[in-house]
Amino acid sequence: MRTLARERDKAEILRRLRTLEPKSARRWGRMSAHQMVCHLIDTFSMALGTKQVSPAAGLRARTIVKWLALYVPVAWPPGVQTLPELDQERSGRPPAVFAADIAELEALIELISSKRDRFDCPAHPIFGSMSEVAWLRWGYVHSDHHLRQFGV
Repeated sequence: MRTLARERDKAEILRRLRTLEPKSARRWGRMSAHQMVCHLIDTFSMALGTKQVSPAAGLRARTIVKWLALYVPVAWPPGVQTLPELDQERSGRPPAVFAADIAELEALIELISSKRDRFDCPAHPIFGSMSEVAWLRWGYVHSDHHLRQFGV
C-alpha cells in the first residue's frame, strides 16, 4: 500500500505535482488545477490541525467507508462531494499565485511526512479518529485521486 510514510511514494506524489500546470484539463469535477492545489493545501492543513473543519459523518463512514477508502487497493471514484470548508467554490482557500501555491503544498506534504512519531492525529471530519499511519495513507490516496483528476 502506498503511503506518504514511504519516501518513494512521497517522491512520486511530489514529482506528479510538479508536472501539473494551471491550464491542465480536468477529467472530472468542477475544480480547476489551481483550485485543486488549494483544495489539497486545505486538506493537509486540516490533517495538521491548522484548518478547522466541521465533522460530517456517521458511524458507517467512520468504519466501513473509512476502511474501504484507505485499505482497499482501488482508486477512489470521481464525484465524491467534499465539505464546505474544503470546497474551493464555497469556503475553501482561493487560488493566489500558482507557483507559490504549489510550493506551499509541497512544504505541507514534506511537513506531514516528517512529523512521523510526533503527529497529533486530529479526527478526520468524515472518517473520525485516525492514526498517524492512516493519515499518511490518506494523504497519499487523496493526493493521488486529485492528481489523476488532472491526468498526472
